[in-house]
Amino acid sequence: MHKSAYQTCVNWLFERFPSYQNVGAEAYKPGLERVFELLDILQIDPKKIPAIHIAGTNGKGSTAAYCASMLQESGLKVGLFTSPHIFDFSERIRVNGCPITQSYVIDFCTGFQNLNSTIEASFFELTFAMALAYFQEQDCDYIVIETGLGGRLDATNIINPKVSIITTIGLDHQEFLGNTLEAIAGEKAGIIKAETPVVIGETSPATRFIFEQQSSVLNAPIYFAENGKQLTENLPLSGYQATNFKTALMALEVIGLDILPQTQITALENLQRNTGFFGRLETWQHAPKIILDVSHNPAGIAATLPLIEKECKGQLFILYGASKDKDALEILESFPKHAHVAACVFRNPRSKNLSDWQSLGIQTIFEDLPFAISETKNKMQAQDLLWITGSFFLLADLPQR
Repeated sequence: MHKSAYQTCVNWLFERFPSYQNVGAEAYKPGLERVFELLDILQIDPKKIPAIHIAGTNGKGSTAAYCASMLQESGLKVGLFTSPHIFDFSERIRVNGCPITQSYVIDFCTGFQNLNSTIEASFFELTFAMALAYFQEQDCDYIVIETGLGGRLDATNIINPKVSIITTIGLDHQEFLGNTLEAIAGEKAGIIKAETPVVIGETSPATRFIFEQQSSVLNAPIYFAENGKQLTENLPLSGYQATNFKTALMALEVIGLDILPQTQITALENLQRNTGFFGRLETWQHAPKIILDVSHNPAGIAATLPLIEKECKGQLFILYGASKDKDALEILESFPKHAHVAACVFRNPRSKNLSDWQSLGIQTIFEDLPFAISETKNKMQAQDLLWITGSFFLLADLPQR
């Protein structure tokens, strides 16, 4: 009974408050007025717990997980709010790695329903309010909050964090955030708060100027991860993962937390247990090697590809899935010419369908991920590598193990 009540509440959230995860652009409701109203009627104080606030085109999920894991390994109780989920809604809201309880989701949803409120909150806004309420009930010492989309008008931007983090700027969600790196950087820079330190992960000259300008106006101390101290040796990180870890470490140091080398190591060793972190350059199987990844825009793919090619000792196979609103052609053209590339439709209604992929000229198209994996493995030798990448929703179709 409990499980079905939980599923009913999750279904109600998705139906009453359209989710970007299911319907895309029509769920996007920029602006902070509804969030303030929502927190007011639910009597939630967004300033109650010290927070770390993270925006960026790529890397914000990784950076959030690194922050949360290092805080937890330092003996603190940590709330973590991320999106989207892969397998279950509860993954979005965690305390010390444990997903929010089904009973809390039920109580929160029924409590809100009983208020008979006229607030037309989006799915994301209500989920964020639920997270704050849960973190307060759980008496967290720190909360790590990942923005949903953008920054300036994102629902999460009502918090006053101890430190803000902006990871990277790339072209994604241009329909909402602008068509240039400068415009997108301007939206992300909206999370910089007066007299509150901000840590920047990667920059270009154009975006760096925007961040420096905004921090100057707000008298916010600005730090660049590239100027941080060298990482502890022997950390199992490479490429952009090392940059994200360095960004997280600098943010914690800026607010006065000294993360010892051994704490950094255990934070990485226990990353999945502490945060539920999944699907970022994750080796899912060996011989042949299968790597799962959620790089889904040109900048993310460009950062990941060299790491994949370094791992590949034989033929490279790629299974790629994308949402209808993504320009997949640029990514398809960036894949190595020698790779065996196939497209895969996923179950989420936002998936590109068979005809979408056919119009892009792809020869091999699968309509089911487990079948695609099985068929691809039949063609592979032990030294080959299969990279499953693209949308979070593609990984949601993985066979549960």
